[in-house]
Amino acid sequence: MNLLGKINIDFMAKRKVAMYFSIVLIIASLSSLVVRGLNFGLDFTGGTVVVVNFKESVDIPKIRNLLAEKGQGDAAVKQFGSSTDIEIALPPSTQKPVDADGNPDESAESELSNEILDIIRNDSGYEIDKFRVEFVGPQVGKELVEQGSLALLYAIIGILIYVTFRFEWRFSLGAVAALVHDVIITAGVFSITQVEFDLTVLAALLAVIGYSLNDTIVVFDRVRENFIKIRKKNSEEVFNISINQTLARTVITSLTTLLVLFALYIFGGAMINAFAFALIVGVLIGTYSSIFVASTFTLALGISRQDLIPIQKEGVDLDHIP
Repeated sequence: MNLLGKINIDFMAKRKVAMYFSIVLIIASLSSLVVRGLNFGLDFTGGTVVVVNFKESVDIPKIRNLLAEKGQGDAAVKQFGSSTDIEIALPPSTQKPVDADGNPDESAESELSNEILDIIRNDSGYEIDKFRVEFVGPQVGKELVEQGSLALLYAIIGILIYVTFRFEWRFSLGAVAALVHDVIITAGVFSITQVEFDLTVLAALLAVIGYSLNDTIVVFDRVRENFIKIRKKNSEEVFNISINQTLARTVITSLTTLLVLFALYIFGGAMINAFAFALIVGVLIGTYSSIFVASTFTLALGISRQDLIPIQKEGVDLDHIP
């Protein structure tokens, strides 16, 4: 038997400590979300994006400092794909006057982008090859916030229904509690660090829900099997045995996933840094919650062997007798 197969950790004995730890993390996350909020990207807030392609590699700090000197200190400059491409994002605060609907007119958008391009052409010392200008209106950003929130809500409701039919309602509530736990803490980390929250991060949150659920389902499936096979153990002992039996799979899956995500975060460039960061946080929290939060919540609801064994009617074995 391998080393991981010999591991016998009493996880459930530590569930109260884990519960307090989770409560602290959730309170900290919610407090930060209320006080500081999320640093929404232009996908949600609206604004102007200028993508510039140069004929040579660009020193991004130099461009950032140049724009700040010229009165565009709010501009966010980052690498866009290759070393010769940059993306300059300007939040709504730098926009020109808006119309009655709250949207900048085309002349204002053109004026702002031309001002940025003129600064780069005249003062940066770099030669521009080509460029592209895009604008996201505030109304579009508002709709994205609403639709993104609904996407998370629908995903959680769908999972609640799925796990209820596949297992039992107590398992379903335990799985959903773990998912809500993961989403709140991951969003809280983004609020605390003020890393930009854009559509790629929203996609990462949905991916975190799927990853965390997969881990939880693996544990719950083993719990259901062991409730039927192991007759002389109580619920807490069955959960402990099941978690230890699936621990090797959980650890190996999480570690290999994290290796890929750290590689993306380090070498993937600024465009996917936030996406990779969200998944790193989500995988760590999701692995923890599938072991402690989902199991603890399900145990607290009073799950037992009797809840998973179908009740047989009296005399069913005699139905074949005429």
